[in-house]
Amino acid sequence: MQDILEELENRRERARQGGGAERIAKQHEKGKLSARERIELLLDEGSFEEWDMFVEHRCTDFGMAEKKIPGDGVVTGHGTINGRLIYVFSKDFTVFGGSLSSTHAEKIVKIQKAAIQNGAPVIGIFDAGGARIQEGVASLAGYADIFLQNTLASGVVPQISVIMGPCAGGDVYSPAITDFIFMVRDTSYMYVTGPDVVRTVTNEVVTHEELGGASIHAKKSGVADGAFNNDLEALVQMRRLIDFLPLSNREAAPTRPSYDRADRSEPSLDTLVPPNPNKPYDIVELIEKTADEGDFFEIAPDYAKNIIIGFGRLDGQSVGFVANQPMSLAGVLDIDASRKAARFVRFCDAFNIPIVTFVDVPGFLPGTKQEYGGLIKHGAKLLFAYAEATVPKLTVITRKAYGGAYDVMSSKHLRGDVNYAWPTAEIAVMGAKGATEIIYPLGSGTTPRRSPHTEEYEDRFANPFVAAGRGYIDDVIQPRNTRRRLIKALRTLKNKKCENPWKKHDNIPL
Repeated sequence: MQDILEELENRRERARQGGGAERIAKQHEKGKLSARERIELLLDEGSFEEWDMFVEHRCTDFGMAEKKIPGDGVVTGHGTINGRLIYVFSKDFTVFGGSLSSTHAEKIVKIQKAAIQNGAPVIGIFDAGGARIQEGVASLAGYADIFLQNTLASGVVPQISVIMGPCAGGDVYSPAITDFIFMVRDTSYMYVTGPDVVRTVTNEVVTHEELGGASIHAKKSGVADGAFNNDLEALVQMRRLIDFLPLSNREAAPTRPSYDRADRSEPSLDTLVPPNPNKPYDIVELIEKTADEGDFFEIAPDYAKNIIIGFGRLDGQSVGFVANQPMSLAGVLDIDASRKAARFVRFCDAFNIPIVTFVDVPGFLPGTKQEYGGLIKHGAKLLFAYAEATVPKLTVITRKAYGGAYDVMSSKHLRGDVNYAWPTAEIAVMGAKGATEIIYPLGSGTTPRRSPHTEEYEDRFANPFVAAGRGYIDDVIQPRNTRRRLIKALRTLKNKKCENPWKKHDNIPL
């Protein structure tokens, strides 16, 4: 019996070594951790239970029968983060470059199915060279099997992808289906076709970083929801993010004890909005002064900066924050901002996370670039997302809420549950100057004579009381009391029940 136990431990140790000490050392030289080191840092100490440690590929072509390594390039299993169940897979670049074989795919699919069945998030760590060419179509079939499970899991359990090395070809589409993608600066990249193919087909000469690095996807394309400086920072932040999320759509948003008083007042918010309506201010200050203990996990902070999204807590309960950012493009809604916020709103709705919206929006961004790019359809995505959402929706208008953008930003007309406004709010079809130029065209008098009309329009509409008078705003509140009023409103919505008409699925304007 002792011999058998020793053999078992020897086999386990060989599997844990992956591609060997030399290849692990090369990972470290590149500033990257090994697949197992990443899992150890991500999960609670000692909680990881590995599955399929001894699985090997079944390929016999091109001399592969003599090249078998236990685990076959991916480490899979489950563990806990702060005591809560998590399924995880981590691609091992030291084994066949982390390339995907049919058995490699089967390992990932197994934990995806278990996560759906048992109601727990999946975190995928990517560091791989794409499909294993020696296996041909079998590896492509493996990708499709993974994509199918990604799709079936969407809206059922949270799915998070962390890109910590190369991620190319078929590998990129699994992260693309998941809820969030995060990258590591300088060591990770994502693209469908690499620099060599791009150069051959289009004659463009680009580096890996220029084509698909974290600097590109976190700022320009919006593919990534954030970028971190190294593996350690990324994994620590994933632990933080998971704490805001329910394990599955069968659960309510998680709560935790809060030491921040629910009735806390913030007098500084009374002067947050400048007297000059054209002067910007930082809406993140409002979010941090409203959220429990100022804790705010921002999503996609470097992309579409004119809108802010992320997670925080109110009275211990996880909420999703959406806010126009006057510091960037005056907070207008454009194509990128609409897409960014719409996907976040739909995620919150899928996982029972209440949505808090802070509104300061002068409208949609005008111009041919936006119209040619399909602003109408993209703007409709955000409208659609808010309209279909049945979770508690709380809205506070801080300053401008003009035109169709007022409607889109979780207005009472889109089933906003509690809608507040600050005294500084301006709710109107458009700004006073533009409105008076339409009401009193040039033929009606000279420009100086229109100034009193502008003042008249401002007095009549540049305030929250017309909307409040019609019941579109539930109350005009003091800015300092925003946190207290939101928490009280959230408590009343604890047992909210709202269902959409039965349908196989909706047809969001993609």
